[in-house]
Amino acid sequence: MRSLQRVSLLGWTALRAAAPGLALAIALALFARGMAASLADGIGGLPKFPLSPVMCAVVLGMLWRNTLGVPLWATRGLNWAMQRLLRIGIALVGLRLTLSGATAIAATALPVAASCLLLALGAGVAISRVLAVPRRLGLLLAIGTAVCGCTAVVAMSPVIRARHAETAFAVTCVVLFGCLAMLFYPWVAGHFLAGSPVHAGIFLGTAIHDTSQVIGAALIYSQQAAAPAALAAASVAKLLRNLSIAVLIPLAAWLTQRHEARHAAPAGAAGTPALAAARVPLVPLFVLAFIGFIGVRTAGDALFAAHGPLWPALVNRGYTASDVFLSCGMTAVGLSVSFTDMWRIGWRPLAAGFIIATLVGGCSLLLTCGLLHFAT
Repeated sequence: MRSLQRVSLLGWTALRAAAPGLALAIALALFARGMAASLADGIGGLPKFPLSPVMCAVVLGMLWRNTLGVPLWATRGLNWAMQRLLRIGIALVGLRLTLSGATAIAATALPVAASCLLLALGAGVAISRVLAVPRRLGLLLAIGTAVCGCTAVVAMSPVIRARHAETAFAVTCVVLFGCLAMLFYPWVAGHFLAGSPVHAGIFLGTAIHDTSQVIGAALIYSQQAAAPAALAAASVAKLLRNLSIAVLIPLAAWLTQRHEARHAAPAGAAGTPALAAARVPLVPLFVLAFIGFIGVRTAGDALFAAHGPLWPALVNRGYTASDVFLSCGMTAVGLSVSFTDMWRIGWRPLAAGFIIATLVGGCSLLLTCGLLHFAT
């Protein structure tokens, strides 16, 4: 009984500490929604300019962070919104899919995702050599671009004995180029893939770095084009990339051990984390929850859809909750982007990250356009 009370007290204390920052994210998200609605209606006699509320929220957050700054009291709540609220929203996107629909999208997206992954890994090694970027940093840039952004960087870093500075550089590049792609690629998808929301979602899901950035881009496209199917397709495509980390981490560990044995490198060299320090799960929990919600939707449709309006109403409540959580989480993502940190990296890692990201984006676009051409 006392242990339950202690856990409840700790949870309430954590929530109270996160409340101010969470309130800031919610306030900016609501303001962004109102701003997007005003632009779409052409308020004040201005021309109508439809703009996604999520794009407004991210841009507002970035401007706020780099002009007014984020106060210390808001940091914990914003981190909670990015790490918890956003991932709950991503998991709830699974309610938009059934197993049959997810399988069909996955079969279409798999060759694109696999090709982009192989290209990123090969390009990361080659470009790092050309630009004299450290091998481990180049690998982190490639993994972060090809798999699942910051999560992949943090998970891979101790496995390949990366230094803390290399990890920080890679995370910063993922944030920078992933956010740029999140804001730019929805317009690319709208131009080249406007006839098929599913293929637009596959492009966004295979071309952009982090899961949060993929969801943000898919929301922008879905809201701009009134095509909610793009969000579900992007989520499935990103899920395929996330699952690849379960293979890449053990493979990287084996290759690192072989490299160290060949060069007689000590296993616990000073200044590098030990292999056992990796505490990030191979498959993130929100990915498993996403799959679980697909199962829930499939079972619910089979058992309850024909027995009244209750099940569809519950699914719609899930849609609403997902949209709210994603909007608040993406606002927090915008508030986390510091332009000052970007320019401290140096031009070589930035150039390597930009080239890898551009190659992956171009590969994804060409292959997805090819799939759309053959499908039609």
